[in-house]
Order: sequence, then C-alpha cells, then structure tokens
Amino acid sequence: MKATDVITDGFGRIREIVHEVVDGVPAERLNARVDPGANSITWLVWHLTRIQDDHIADAADLEQVWRAGGWAHRFALPLPAGSTGYGHSARQAGIVRVESGEQLLGYYDAVHEQTVRFVRGLAAGDLERVVDERWDPPVTLGVRLVSVLADDLQHAGQAAFVRGALERGPDS
Repeated sequence: MKATDVITDGFGRIREIVHEVVDGVPAERLNARVDPGANSITWLVWHLTRIQDDHIADAADLEQVWRAGGWAHRFALPLPAGSTGYGHSARQAGIVRVESGEQLLGYYDAVHEQTVRFVRGLAAGDLERVVDERWDPPVTLGVRLVSVLADDLQHAGQAAFVRGALERGPDS
C-alpha cells in the first residue's frame, strides 16, 4: 500500500465520524453547548473543516473551498474572512452556528473532496517537499498531512463526545 493510500484512508475515516456525528441531528442540538465555555458540535466540525481547508489549499496551491465554493457567504459568520477557529475565545466559538446539519456537511464534504483529490495525485516523493519553513525542522508535506489528520481526528472525537453528552443530558 502506498503512503498516499494510507493518508486517503485516514481522511475517509474522519469523514465517516463527521457524518455519524452530524447526520440527523437538529440544528439546535448541533449548536448547543454543554456549558457556556464549551465548544458545540457545529464549532468542532466547522473548525476541523476550516483547518483542513486552510492547510490543504496552502499545500496544494489552491484557493480555499471556504471562499471558492461560496461557503463563507453561506455561513455568514461575523468573524474575519480568514478565521479558522484557531485561538477562538468561548464567545467567538459560540457565534459559529448553522441552520442545518446539511449546511455543515456540505462544506465538510466539499473540503474532503478537494483533499482526497489532492492526496491521490501525489507521488511518494512529494511528501518530502517542505511546505512550512517557520519551524525547526521545516515541515514537510507528509508531516503537514499527518498533522491535519491528527487534529481532525481529535476534533471529530470531541464532537462525538459532545453529541453523546447532549443526548444523555437533562434536555434530551
């Protein structure tokens, strides 16, 4: 199995988790927070998608799906245009809301498609290309892809936890 096949499989597993967490959940539950400082399912899935979109677009020299696909306009969030959720305060996280799970999954699926298309087009040697020289050692494409996978898996797992907590809570 090629390294790019393993990476593609990893992104497919994230997609499965995201869909399991979001499919069929009403917007009010997606947007709910278990306490005022906690992240909602919406914020967690939006954030993991924004990070993936930002990092893959940069590595692939593509425009982010957020802008190119009109998702920034559809979400109409009162945040800076390039916001990915990194460093958000509890207040900022609370304003990331959706009208439906389909909205959230539409953006996620569009980013997933761009990611998989990019990764499938890579050769093994491409993974050694340096994509970020701000670190010591510089970050290669392979390391960046693994970083995105790890971050996405953590946030997808957190979203699954939040869904479970909300389903078992006093308002369920």
